[in-house]
Amino acid sequence: MTDELTPETPEEEEQPIKQRKNGLYPGVSDELAENMKSGWADTELRGLAPVEQAPHAARRRAALSARFPGERLVIPAGVLKTRSNDTEYPFRAATEYVYLTGDQTDGSVLVLEPRADGAEGHDATLYRLPRSDRENGEFWLNGMGELWVGRRHSLDEAAALLGLACQDVRELPGKLKEATGPVRVVRGHDSAIEEALHDKVTGERDEELRVYLSEARLVKDDFEIGELQKAVDSTVRGFEDVVKVLDKAEATSERYIEGTFFLRARVEGNDVGYGSICAAGPHATTLHWVRNDGAVRSGELLLLDAGVETTTLYTADVTRTLPINGRYTDLQRKIYDAVYEAQEAGIAAVKPGAAYRDFHDAAQRVLTEKLVEWGLVEGPVERVLELGLQRRWTLHGTGHMLGLDVHDCAAARTETYVNGTLEPGMVLTVEPGLYFQADDLTVPEEYRGIGVRIEDDILVTEDGCRNLSAALPRRSDEVEAWMAGLLAK
Repeated sequence: MTDELTPETPEEEEQPIKQRKNGLYPGVSDELAENMKSGWADTELRGLAPVEQAPHAARRRAALSARFPGERLVIPAGVLKTRSNDTEYPFRAATEYVYLTGDQTDGSVLVLEPRADGAEGHDATLYRLPRSDRENGEFWLNGMGELWVGRRHSLDEAAALLGLACQDVRELPGKLKEATGPVRVVRGHDSAIEEALHDKVTGERDEELRVYLSEARLVKDDFEIGELQKAVDSTVRGFEDVVKVLDKAEATSERYIEGTFFLRARVEGNDVGYGSICAAGPHATTLHWVRNDGAVRSGELLLLDAGVETTTLYTADVTRTLPINGRYTDLQRKIYDAVYEAQEAGIAAVKPGAAYRDFHDAAQRVLTEKLVEWGLVEGPVERVLELGLQRRWTLHGTGHMLGLDVHDCAAARTETYVNGTLEPGMVLTVEPGLYFQADDLTVPEEYRGIGVRIEDDILVTEDGCRNLSAALPRRSDEVEAWMAGLLAK
């Protein structure tokens, strides 16, 4: 990775990197600075068509405007975060900002301002950086200039693509400080914007905005459902990629599995939607095993929980528990089939008008029945469920909403989410599991270290539900046949 400029003398080497990034590098001659101002072609893009999200984002902004009439609403994209010294983490725009704009540009801010003439509604403006200035040297002397980090859209280009008026974001803090009237901001993404508004906003009012934007995403529109299907389809191919290289993973570690799936995510999407869980052997009993540095051994199970995130930032979330050598042992199959049966019961409970909790309760009942049948907990089943004793081995809830965030709509109120009712257009995961810790002395030794989870992404339809990830086999015999076919190629 190059530094911004190559020093010509040891003294120049001592100049701090951040100082050089700000265009103060002493090795720049007047002649070079003048030379860099001119001789550049006109690269403005004209005749651009709006992105596919633009009309959907416009409808969402209209609904937001109607919910908070007469108030200024500020939704930042977020800023780059330092990873170490002068390197940053890859940028991922704030979910609320993406939902309302279809844009992913760091440092940008969407502002909805009440119309000055007193008319109903808001005027929406997207504040973002314009093209780099060639005259003042920002283009090549600033570490965030286009020579270093790549071309960005001009304000006119962005306006055409997003269907939004665009202005220079560097003017926004001053405008916000001078603003009058009620203001709300989505917090946690841009400290400079929050500082400019610190005497104009309250935590309670801002939380109402955050909650509204979370609940607005509970029901997906056609565009979102299409993007989630794309994410799932790529994820299915990523799982196929993993099966084909299990021999290489055995020769190395879980990292080979993680890297293999990541390749598919980067080729067909933006990234993985969350840290991939590539848990082999007893690591499968750790719910969020993302270290992925353990051994992959024939005869054990691989719990692979992973999802591709599309270029529009919608993510899949799928889990399969696979026999590393292609065949389940009798005990592995018994446990796997119990989880499959529980998932079938959970999926069957997903339908419009059903309580959100119904699919969890249905899956938990099946798993509890199995645990009682196997003699791992004393029945009757109703007693176990009432006391929650099955949770020693089932551990977690059976699903969650899915969308721009893997755990989508997390700020929604309890009464509209977990105590709410399913509606067509909602997308959720159904993911029961059984986990027998390696040191759990309450179960027979042969159970210890076995973890099984099966997870699919389910769309609530007008008359029931559709499994978006149905292309990936679930039944144990189908999983074995699918793996055999891939390994034979």
